[in-house]
Amino acid sequence: MSRQRIKAVVMGASWGGLEAYSTVLSRLPATLPVPVLLVQHQHPTAGDKLPWLLDTRTAMRVMRAMDKAALEPGCVYVAPPGYHMLVDNDHTLCYSLAPPVNYSRPSIDELFFSAGHVYGRGLLSVILTGANDDGAAGTRYIKQRGGITVAQSPQTAEAVIMPQAAIDTGCVDWTGDLVQIGDFVVEQVFGLQE
Repeated sequence: MSRQRIKAVVMGASWGGLEAYSTVLSRLPATLPVPVLLVQHQHPTAGDKLPWLLDTRTAMRVMRAMDKAALEPGCVYVAPPGYHMLVDNDHTLCYSLAPPVNYSRPSIDELFFSAGHVYGRGLLSVILTGANDDGAAGTRYIKQRGGITVAQSPQTAEAVIMPQAAIDTGCVDWTGDLVQIGDFVVEQVFGLQE
């Protein structure tokens, strides 16, 4: 795997995601010079507790993604329940009420497709624990665009289907447990900063 400058990180999880995200994000410093965007499968009426919960578990600033918000380094953007979160060409966020993908809105694939289109080889994607194959197609697309793709090792996942589906695409560059993933993200992001 060649070293390249990372400009954004995208992550996806479903079943077991709160604990998985808590561990990964706890490894990321407040000075991380890129934005982190994450999708957690949630019921449309789940409310806004997830950003608050994650904000207590990381040095980074965690917030609910807002439509038309500009992406800033050192911030974690959480997709709101009931909306797909997309990255626009001007590096802002946008909401979509398009139909659910893999029974989910927000969908990991929808975020990965849009971010992969915008950032290309400057994107690092992470698939964590989950009970369906959302994110597998997005992982394949990001790899095709030259990005770096990561999956949680299935034997360490609370639900193995999601990371295994990504691995089964043959497009995952690296796997590890949650602590290793957090450290890998830091290493890759800080590795070739200008």
